[in-house]
Amino acid sequence: MLAGLLHTQAIPAPAALPTFPAVKAAHTPSEAWLLDRHGAPLQTLRVDERVRRLPWISLTELSPAMIQALLASEDKRFMRHSGVDWRAVAAAMWDNLSGTSHRGASTLSMQLVGLLEPTLHRPASGRSMGQKWDQMREARKLERTWSKQQILEAYLNRVNFRGELAGIHAAAQGLFHKHPSGLNQAEASILAALLRGPNAQPGVVARRACGVAVQIASRTPGRPGNGPASPWGGSDAVVKPGTRSSGPQPVCAQIRRLARMTLGAPPRIDPGPQLAPHFTRQFVARLGRTPKGGESLTTPLDAHLQRLASEALERHLVELRGRQVMDGAVVVLDNQSGEILAYVGASSRTSISPEVDGVLAPRLPGSTLKPFLYGLAIEQGLLTAASPLEDSPLALDTPTGQYMPQNYERDFKGWVSVRTALGASLNVPAVRTLLLVGEERFLQRLRDLGLATLKEDADFYGYALALGGGEVTLLALGNAYRALANGGLLKPVVWLPQSTPAGKGKAVMGRAAAWIIADILADKTARATTFGLDSPLETRGWAGVKTGTSKDMRDNWCVGFTPRYTVAVWVGNASGEPMHDISGISGAAPIWQTVMNALQADRPAVAPALPPGVERRTIRYAPAIEPMRQEVFLAGSGMDLITLAPPEDRPSHIEGPAHGSVLALDPDIPAARQKVRFRALPMATGLSWRIDGHPPHPDWLQPDGSLLWPPHRGAFRLTLHAADGSLLDARLLSVK
Repeated sequence: MLAGLLHTQAIPAPAALPTFPAVKAAHTPSEAWLLDRHGAPLQTLRVDERVRRLPWISLTELSPAMIQALLASEDKRFMRHSGVDWRAVAAAMWDNLSGTSHRGASTLSMQLVGLLEPTLHRPASGRSMGQKWDQMREARKLERTWSKQQILEAYLNRVNFRGELAGIHAAAQGLFHKHPSGLNQAEASILAALLRGPNAQPGVVARRACGVAVQIASRTPGRPGNGPASPWGGSDAVVKPGTRSSGPQPVCAQIRRLARMTLGAPPRIDPGPQLAPHFTRQFVARLGRTPKGGESLTTPLDAHLQRLASEALERHLVELRGRQVMDGAVVVLDNQSGEILAYVGASSRTSISPEVDGVLAPRLPGSTLKPFLYGLAIEQGLLTAASPLEDSPLALDTPTGQYMPQNYERDFKGWVSVRTALGASLNVPAVRTLLLVGEERFLQRLRDLGLATLKEDADFYGYALALGGGEVTLLALGNAYRALANGGLLKPVVWLPQSTPAGKGKAVMGRAAAWIIADILADKTARATTFGLDSPLETRGWAGVKTGTSKDMRDNWCVGFTPRYTVAVWVGNASGEPMHDISGISGAAPIWQTVMNALQADRPAVAPALPPGVERRTIRYAPAIEPMRQEVFLAGSGMDLITLAPPEDRPSHIEGPAHGSVLALDPDIPAARQKVRFRALPMATGLSWRIDGHPPHPDWLQPDGSLLWPPHRGAFRLTLHAADGSLLDARLLSVK
């Protein structure tokens, strides 16, 4: 009759059972792990949302209490049968025929082949007689090739316990927050009881678990007629001293309490260190594939530095809560390799938008763009570090009205050197420098430095570009400062370890000019006018640093470097809310100082050596707008005495439409009649005009030395030069 049933069901024959090593090798955890550059845990990444499975656990890592509970619950004669417990089969058949119960007789070996062989998986309606027979046959085969220890180990790692928890490792962690080696009798009994009904109600599980515990207690060595509770001993881990004499009631009460606590809520597995969630998203995207379960991936991050930067950010943001500052980000770069050593995208403690990645979110950079402006002016020979610039009220015409830059402290310093103007972060001298350089050239320099978010044309940003009027990311800004540290050489950021960026980098600015700017940024005397001599910008060793605050008070920055590292910090509000009473040294700077000091703890940085193309001179001013000092110049541009001429003796300048003016052509007037006059005041011998670097047409030059220019559509740069060719004044004009 049984043979006829098997033939009519047409059940496919089971495939050959895998070996134990093959099953163990195929075990795939549901997580992948990111490690830091030294192999320390950094971040856990869930890659399988269907199941929760942790790394394989060997029997030597398992509490003996779990083995005893498993055998007591599922297979009491496991060590004495050969895959099928015929006594249990006979008893089950009798009970089923008599109607007294509907229990099964599956041994652990039979259950394991059901887990390993797809054709033997238990359907919702239960296995057919044919499947049961095949299961028994395959279990006997398994016992001939696998040891009992291997069967137990594989079973406990493959079986589902509750919900998404698969395997003893995930069950112990998810329900009891323990490693399987630490399970006690009550916990092991609950886990064994779950095998009969993984999603049963806590009360049902507790009742079954109590039964398991009672069975273990009744089989404890020392009682007449009882054998060992486990084939490998370990009964001391199951029944503590005093338990046998007091009976099962104390254990059952403990089980009921524990079942209510652990099974009444969804299981939760502690993921371990979660130090770099924002970096992880970017890392996986650049990896080009989804990490495999159980895979450990090495990153360039340093876990210790990552933790330090994150804690420094959160600690300072808590202090700034009263000033309406909620968000921040930190990134640390290795100057030589370009590897990201720390990447903190947000504060999980203070931010109301912790998923926003502050390292890659475009924000207004404030004065942090000034070093690149002055570097361009020095490189073009328009200025030196000693050149005097006037910090006085300035009003410039724009299409939307007058632009009047102000310093942070709302005052003016008069005549200052470029060194002081940059070090003290004065705004008006920066705008005057932009007038010399030109918006187009400065914008192109910023794009060459990798600030790719500046996508609009120069007219869109206008004069505000000198003071950070275009959005950049913290990572791109930090890498631009890294170019300063590397002598003007821009190299890509490295996300993946052992990856080699293409090429040797791009020389964006001259090494000599970059060194001069770095020297100014590291000069505490130069920044004393605004920041004082003792501020969060001071570090254990040499470091160049610059702060910046956006005009709308939504962003505050501190970016700086040593010869070895670059650290960039942003604080603000991802929501767009303005901060209150935040300055260059109260916002991002303390965080920057903490991280930079940690990087220099063992080896304080020293100033880079004077490179070729830079000369050092002793200078003095007449009148003495600044004290006599040592100054650095591009070779051939040095001077010893810098004289400010009286107003009547000052160089000629352009009189005419203001810098940045927008001129409109009148369609009703012939083009040949539409001309704009520019004069040089005071007029001097040898003056010359240039338009976009080229001499004007001779017909435009007038006998009185003025220029009568016929405008046409476009953007133009008009410059006035002295007899020796040096630049005296410049105008940027747009014609529409």
